[in-house]
Amino acid sequence: MRSIEDIAAPFQMMEPDMRLELLLEYTDKLPPLPERYAEMRDAGMAMVHECQSPVFLMPEIEQNGAQTVRVHADVPESAPTARAFTAILHEAFDGATPADVRAAPDDLLDRLGLSGLLGMQRTQGLAAIYRRLRGEVARKAGDETAAQA
Repeated sequence: MRSIEDIAAPFQMMEPDMRLELLLEYTDKLPPLPERYAEMRDAGMAMVHECQSPVFLMPEIEQNGAQTVRVHADVPESAPTARAFTAILHEAFDGATPADVRAAPDDLLDRLGLSGLLGMQRTQGLAAIYRRLRGEVARKAGDETAAQA
């Protein structure tokens, strides 16, 4: 697990055209979906419908003395931007606490310097993935106020 600030720092230092290349380096970092979620994915459950790409996102909260977020996701290789962004979310939040997710910045795409580089549909899709992650973590952690935001 790395902080959003640590992940965003290299993006912020790069020229805009290099940011997309850096983003795509995350494409291969998304771990495989655990087999126990394949049936749900195949049935179209837990999909981020606001994203044009087929993004399956299943954040879970483990209760092991403290609450720990586990981010399970599957995005096809044919959708490299969504896959890479989802891998960043996995890297930043898998193993975090729900409070860490709640405290994460709303403007993640801006912090990564991607907002102006991607088209509106792609930006909206990535923002929807991020909102879904944060909302589901809040809901599953019992924070109904944050889940509705």
